[in-house]
Amino acid sequence: MSTFRTHTINVTTGSTETVADLTADCEAYLREVAGGGDGLLNIFVPHATAGIAILETGAGSDTDLLLALRELLPADDRWRHRHGSPGHGRDHVLPALVPPHATLPVIGGGLALGTWQSVCLVDTNVDNPDRRVRLSFLG
Repeated sequence: MSTFRTHTINVTTGSTETVADLTADCEAYLREVAGGGDGLLNIFVPHATAGIAILETGAGSDTDLLLALRELLPADDRWRHRHGSPGHGRDHVLPALVPPHATLPVIGGGLALGTWQSVCLVDTNVDNPDRRVRLSFLG
């Protein structure tokens, strides 16, 4: 018999573009709900200007991602969506490149990530420093 559990965490990203590592939050949640079992963890950010990425952090990849996004989505006046900070329209395009969700395998109650993989919130929207992230476990 499957069980479904869900929980929301709050993440403050501040007033700068951010890649925030959520791996410890995901692991803590799984310790509470997975009971050492197998299943799936879905991570979802219900915001139109943020995404979830699986990548290495701490060795420069997080900074490289933000630099690549700045090149692909410049914060200038080309965007039709124009409220907020200059170039804010690009933030609304971000989820097409960095989706607002990821679903990961859970094996033995833990995330089945590769050695250098982390679960990250990607937020380029400097106008919204407070984010909610929904963690849902199906096991």
